[in-house]
Amino acid sequence: MQMSRAEQIVIGEAPLGWQDVVAVARHEAQLVLSDAAWARIDNAQAIVQQIVVSGERAYGVNTGLGALCNVSLQGEQLSRLSRNTLLSHACGVGAPLADEQTRAIICAAILNYSQGKSGIHRQVVEALLALLNRGITPQVPAQGSVGYLTHMAHVGVALLGIGQVSYRGQIVPAEQALDEEGLAPVILGAKDGLCLVNGTPCMTGLSCLAIADAERLSQWADVIGAMSFEALGGQLDAFDESILALKPHPGMQQVGKNLRSVLAGSEVLASRQGIRTQDALSIRSIPQVHGATRDQLAHAIRQIETELNSITDNPMLLGTPDDWRVVSQANPHGQSVAMAADLLCMALAELGSIAERRLDRLINPMVSGLPAFLVSQPGVNSGMMIVQYVAASLCAENRQMAQPAVVDNYVTSGLQEDHLSLGTSAAL
Repeated sequence: MQMSRAEQIVIGEAPLGWQDVVAVARHEAQLVLSDAAWARIDNAQAIVQQIVVSGERAYGVNTGLGALCNVSLQGEQLSRLSRNTLLSHACGVGAPLADEQTRAIICAAILNYSQGKSGIHRQVVEALLALLNRGITPQVPAQGSVGYLTHMAHVGVALLGIGQVSYRGQIVPAEQALDEEGLAPVILGAKDGLCLVNGTPCMTGLSCLAIADAERLSQWADVIGAMSFEALGGQLDAFDESILALKPHPGMQQVGKNLRSVLAGSEVLASRQGIRTQDALSIRSIPQVHGATRDQLAHAIRQIETELNSITDNPMLLGTPDDWRVVSQANPHGQSVAMAADLLCMALAELGSIAERRLDRLINPMVSGLPAFLVSQPGVNSGMMIVQYVAASLCAENRQMAQPAVVDNYVTSGLQEDHLSLGTSAAL
């Protein structure tokens, strides 16, 4: 699939796709909001102000967070809560995310706020847009998220002029980058802190990048598989269109079509048809294995794009400043994304696994019909022997990384948050 090179991505009425997030995160497209999106943001913020005036209890607006949800707050405590939320939650560890990963998270967060159900102040969203569009990227530690909270907290403190950012090819204090761009540190209001750390933008943004990589790897895998098939003198009946149609999985049909296109007119294959009854499974099952990966990728895209365009804040603010409702729910729970990301990890690990098996057959003279380890003078030269060792090592690493994150579970925040998706780990 041709990657978008759009110069500008507009958040308005139409849903965004994973390609839009990648265009902003990886290809530095400018992100802008339509007037309608800004109106939705302003409406939700006006509801927050009405909640503050009325004194009605609303989680994260005038209460503490997590297990402290029954502690009521008022007055200047509301702004302090937002600031303290960012400072206390920005406690991730490990090496920082790549700039494109952080940018993807910010892009997904802005899309979430644009739905107009969060209540975040307009100036906070404007500041996040400035980070993206002016090339200021907070340094966000990769580890420490159970699905949300820590990553966006590190983004949030950068808006306050705290922490380090990537800017003009260097790592500098956030305060310095803001000053050089003529941007003032943001002053937070009621609910801003919770809005910044809540929801599923972290796992969703990261998953959009993973989809882009998976799309590219799936395309490469078919071409590379076809090359191996040709070199090993594969038997083409296994890829016959009428045969594959008897098992009508969409991905399998697409891979079969790709293989037939790449191998069409091969004189090497034409000369080797009928030399064996059937090939080893790693050779003849390319459509079945690669196709299954493509089907899981299609499923992941549906799940992740649905989440990307969903409202994942808690509480949710509905209605107008004159007739409003505050609803506590669990939309920040990212189970759908976590499962999709886990499945995508397993699917991609299988692409690597079958490729390693084909590589082994290419260098093994007992099955390849080719010189041992693809070298003309074996013994004095090892040829491609150790390349297969490297492939085996990478496959083992892939299998370790493909262990599902979502089946792990931990209890946090004094039993208040007692089931977690761990979707960020899955997406990474």
